[in-house]
Amino acid sequence: MKVILLAGGFGTRLSEYTKIIPKPMVNIAGKPMLLHIMKLYAKYGFKDFYIALGYKGEIIKKFFNKKFFDWNINFVETGKNTMTGGRLKRLKKYIGKETFMMTYGDGLSNINLKKLLKFHKKNKKLVTLTAVRPPARFGAIKLKGQYVNYFKEKSRLDEGWINGGFFVMEPEFLKLIKNDNTYLEKEPLEKVTKKRQLAAFRHEGFWQCMDTKRDKDKLNKILNSKKIKF
Repeated sequence: MKVILLAGGFGTRLSEYTKIIPKPMVNIAGKPMLLHIMKLYAKYGFKDFYIALGYKGEIIKKFFNKKFFDWNINFVETGKNTMTGGRLKRLKKYIGKETFMMTYGDGLSNINLKKLLKFHKKNKKLVTLTAVRPPARFGAIKLKGQYVNYFKEKSRLDEGWINGGFFVMEPEFLKLIKNDNTYLEKEPLEKVTKKRQLAAFRHEGFWQCMDTKRDKDKLNKILNSKKIKF
């Protein structure tokens, strides 16, 4: 099964690193974020990778041109200014007519990918996304007039669920992506939601994105501690 990795964005919120390297190549515990993500897929037997390149793609190419285990790694230039949906659309000819997996180059999890795939096949929807709890950042309060009548310090349960990436998709979904300017998270996913063709696999385990330096430092700490098993 093909695994699509979106690795072409500018990563502007991590500009202290991404002025020099693309975001997925930012080091976490001594290895690029992208390598950690690929190792997760390989652990479950998914080793046929298609990396959608854009900003500073040559750095990703140079790193992964080395031999990595028994992985099949393909590089696809998808344009510097192309949006997430557009990048995926540009891989249409490589995807063909088979179910495929896709994720972003800046989110890591200990999700069981075999269970995710089984869930997707069982539900027979065009798209399955992984729903995760966002890491708690702020304490939650509720107000009644000038008084606080609910206070909970940094509770994840108040945050609801968010899109954590780690998608399984059917190739027909690509028809809903208009062009290079299409954000995957806007029209395409909104359309499949209205058609009741978007399923959510709930993952209660570890998940962490790398949007900011704070996120990067947190990931470094977690991976160096070896408390989370991948």
